[in-house]
Amino acid sequence: MPRNITRRQCLEVLGKAGAVLPLMGAVPFYEKMETASRRDIHIFSKHLQWLGYEEMAKTAANIGFDGVDLTVRPKGHVLPENVETDLPKAVEAIRKAGLKAELITTSITNAKDPSTEKILKTASRLGIKTYRMGWLDYEAGKPIPEQLEVFKKQLAELAEMNKHYGLHGAYQNHAGTSVGASSWDTWYLIKDLDPMYLGARFDVRHAMVEGMHSWETALKLLAPHIRSLDLKDFIWTQKDGKWTVENVPVGQGAVDFKRYFHLLDELKINAPITLHLEYPLGGANDGAYDITVPPEVVTGAMKTDLTSLKKVMNDK
Repeated sequence: MPRNITRRQCLEVLGKAGAVLPLMGAVPFYEKMETASRRDIHIFSKHLQWLGYEEMAKTAANIGFDGVDLTVRPKGHVLPENVETDLPKAVEAIRKAGLKAELITTSITNAKDPSTEKILKTASRLGIKTYRMGWLDYEAGKPIPEQLEVFKKQLAELAEMNKHYGLHGAYQNHAGTSVGASSWDTWYLIKDLDPMYLGARFDVRHAMVEGMHSWETALKLLAPHIRSLDLKDFIWTQKDGKWTVENVPVGQGAVDFKRYFHLLDELKINAPITLHLEYPLGGANDGAYDITVPPEVVTGAMKTDLTSLKKVMNDK
C-alpha cells in the first residue's frame, strides 16, 4: 500500500475487507492463511523405553521433536495397571521439557475391558487429546461380515466412552491380515461414528505395503476420520527366496512422501505425526528396556530421521 494513501482511501479498503470477512466463515483470516505443512512431529516413546520419563523427555526435546506419543500398554513406557500413578509422572516430565503430551498409544479395543476406563479417565484428566487403539483380529473359520458387525457394535460402545471423557480414539491401518489392513473394513466400522471421538490413524507405510498405488484411495476414503498420522519407511527385499518388507530410515525407501504430503494438504489433513524407527537399533526399534547399542546410535538415528522428515514435508 502506498505511503501517501489518504484517510478516505484507507476507509474504503477497510470497508471492502469488512464485506469479505463474513464470506470466510467464523475462522479468523489469519488461521486460514496458516500453511497446512505445519504438523507437529512426535517421537514414538516405544523407541525410548530404555530411558526413564525425565531422560526420555529431555532426549526428545534435545533432538528437536514437538512432542512425545507415549506408550501406555503392556510392555510400554506406562503399564496399564500403573496408569493412575505413572501417567501423570510421564506427562509432567514431557511438559516440563517443553514438549506436547497430547498423544498416547494403547492396546484399547473394548470399552468393557477393566483397564479401558481407567486409562481414558486418567488421560482425560491430564489433557491428553488422542489415543491410538489396539488392533482387532479376525477369527479363522467365521464369516468376515458377521465379525465386522460385532466389531462395529464394539467400537460404537467405545466411541460413547470416548465422548464421555472428551477423547479421540484412533484405529491404525496395519499391513497384514488383521482388521484395517485393507482400510475398507476400518471405514465400514467407523463411517457412522462421530470422528471427534473415534476415527482413523493413517500409516502410509502400511498402506503402501498393502497397496502400492491404491493407498491414495485409502487415504481419501478415511480422510474425514483422520486426526493423527504414523510415519515410517520401507523397502521390498528378498530373503530365503521370498519377498518381504524391510523397514528403513525416512526417505530411503518406497514411500512416496512427496505425493503423500501433497495429498495431505489437498485433503486438509493437518494432523500430528508420530515418527517410528522400526529398523534395527539395538532393540530400541522394538521397545526394549535395555538396548545393545550405544545411546548415541539411537539418538543419532532419530536426529537423522527427523531432519529427513522435515525435508520431505516441505519438498512437495
